[in-house]
Amino acid sequence: MRLSFVVPRYGPSIIGGAETAARLLAEHLVEQKRWEVSVLTSCARDFRSWENYFPRGDEVINGVRVRRFPVVAGRDPSFEAYSATLLDDPDSVSLEDAERWVELQGPIVPGLVDEAASSEAEALACYPYLYYPTVRVVGQVAVPTILHPAAHDETALHLPVFTGVFTAADGLVYHTAAERDLVQSLFPVASHRQLLLGLGVDDPPAVDGAPVAGAAPYLLCLGRVDRGKGTTLLAGLFSRYKDRHPGPLQLVLAGPVVHPPPDHPDIHMIGPVDEPEKWRLLAGAAALVSPSSREAFSLVIVESWSAGTPVLVNASCAATVEQCRRSGGGLAFGDFGEFEVAVDRVSGDGEVRRKLGESGRTYVDRWFRWPRVVDRYARFVEDLVAAHG
Repeated sequence: MRLSFVVPRYGPSIIGGAETAARLLAEHLVEQKRWEVSVLTSCARDFRSWENYFPRGDEVINGVRVRRFPVVAGRDPSFEAYSATLLDDPDSVSLEDAERWVELQGPIVPGLVDEAASSEAEALACYPYLYYPTVRVVGQVAVPTILHPAAHDETALHLPVFTGVFTAADGLVYHTAAERDLVQSLFPVASHRQLLLGLGVDDPPAVDGAPVAGAAPYLLCLGRVDRGKGTTLLAGLFSRYKDRHPGPLQLVLAGPVVHPPPDHPDIHMIGPVDEPEKWRLLAGAAALVSPSSREAFSLVIVESWSAGTPVLVNASCAATVEQCRRSGGGLAFGDFGEFEVAVDRVSGDGEVRRKLGESGRTYVDRWFRWPRVVDRYARFVEDLVAAHG
């Protein structure tokens, strides 16, 4: 099977949910199924500026052929103001204005679109729904297209330009039932071929040595330190918690820093970490905290459960709350009182922490180990291609 992924940016150094999901799935399809997998992407690394960073052309990364095309226009300086105006009332936006929104957001990569149109792949898989490459490829090429929306309930999803994207896709692949239900409530796709897949995770490696957090008990937040990811909210809740509960508990924020929270003696920003350090941090944490209200899945939650560590999630995020409910591996918080109770339970009761972690690990073993995920996805793609032919 020849499958090409279409993503706006790609590579092991890219930190982003949809980009990571696409990369891991591509690599495991090569490893497990021996498929001929390629990626059509831009030369950009940063999703705000879309400035060209990687050289154009081809390279092979972990068995996947990656073809990079230059960005001819990144995020326009007028985008933020224009977007704020449109998203104030997305249901009244014209299709023409919504198309302009996509163009101003970037990245404009016409070479990628042209390559997709002439691709020799048997199918194209596009991640995520939001950007120019997906909008300009889905439904506008000869081979079947598979849309991995990575959608959550954000205002942009209501712009009229995306109705055509979702309805034109030949197949839709979701991370959670919450994502599927959201998409089906907004777009006429009930008769489309659809797959509830999630994302795979490897068995955790053996952990050697102590994590960088040291001997003190800690909560862990993995990913971008970014207001949009809820880390400012988390820092505020944790600071208030420490005012009421002095003691050794720490909060460790591990990831690229976009919006640093106010200084606090018990909050530690350690920057990006490598894979061995990530697993050491997960194994040693009292809990992983996912403060974001806008997630389509959250790989770090599944990795935390894989390590036997419970999770705390934002009650406003349907996808992560669903995962906690299905697994029995975590607790949700909606305000400080709920946050306080959840932290007390995971940091102060070893039996609660153990049971939550074991339930999460059992859930991951059943649904999200890579061999199972890849087998289900491969059958979906093969059936879609056969039906299209």
